[in-house]
This record gives sequence, structure tokens and C-alpha cells, in this order.
Amino acid sequence: MVALGHDGCDGGSTHRTRLARLYDAGMKHVLRLIANSIALAVTVYLVPKLAWGDSEPLTIIVTALIFGVINTFIKPILKLLSLPIRMLTFGLFSFVINIGLLIFLAWIGGQIGRGILLAGWPTEPFSLEALVAAAVGALVLSVIRD
Repeated sequence: MVALGHDGCDGGSTHRTRLARLYDAGMKHVLRLIANSIALAVTVYLVPKLAWGDSEPLTIIVTALIFGVINTFIKPILKLLSLPIRMLTFGLFSFVINIGLLIFLAWIGGQIGRGILLAGWPTEPFSLEALVAAAVGALVLSVIRD
């Protein structure tokens, strides 16, 4: 017979403290950020028209943090708001969202002076080549992450 505590748990290894659960949630976010950073670095390496604004490690870290924030906070909101059109297109509109978020990432990087370049944009005028680079980059990111 096992004596249960006041919360109904037997006090064994299955009972986790709030601090342990908070630590696990934090580590999950850190691991997701690292995975997104690696996926972004591989994408920039693989796609010919994508490039780092400069090759400093700080640029890669800052861009990865911005990319993580975009994927954590903005992407779910956009996916929820676009749910009807995503259902009509059988999820293909998610690809358009990914293209837009990659363009947004490059724009933010251009505003702070660190980030990725889409066929020279945002330092050069936006062109069809930059849009194609964003589309190919979004496709590679989708393949790598999913």
C-alpha cells in the first residue's frame, strides 16, 4: 500500500516541482531556438541568393534570436488569422506565410544593420529576384524544420 500525499501523488519520481517544469519549458524553447538557428544557417548556406549581411557570429546570433521570436509569437497568430484561407488551399497558404516571414526577417535585419540579405535586399531595392530567393529559402526552411 502506498501512502499518498496531500496532492494525491505518491511523492515518487513522477511528481515534479513547478521549478522543474519551468526549467523543462525553458529548455524546450532554447532547444527550439537552437534548431531554428541551425535551420536558418543551413538555409542561408544552401540557397545561392541568400547571404548574411556580414559574417560576424553576433549577426548570426541576433538573426537567430529574431527568427525565434518571429516563429514563436508572430507565426502562430498569422496561422490562426489565416485559418479559413489555409483550409481552402489545403495548407498551401502556409508557404506564403513562410515567405512573408522570411522577408520580414530580412527587413528587420536591415533596420538594425544585422541580418540576412535576399538577393541584396534590404540594402538594394526589392526585386523579383529577392522574392524568388525568399520563396526558395522558405521552401528549404520548411523541408529542414518539418
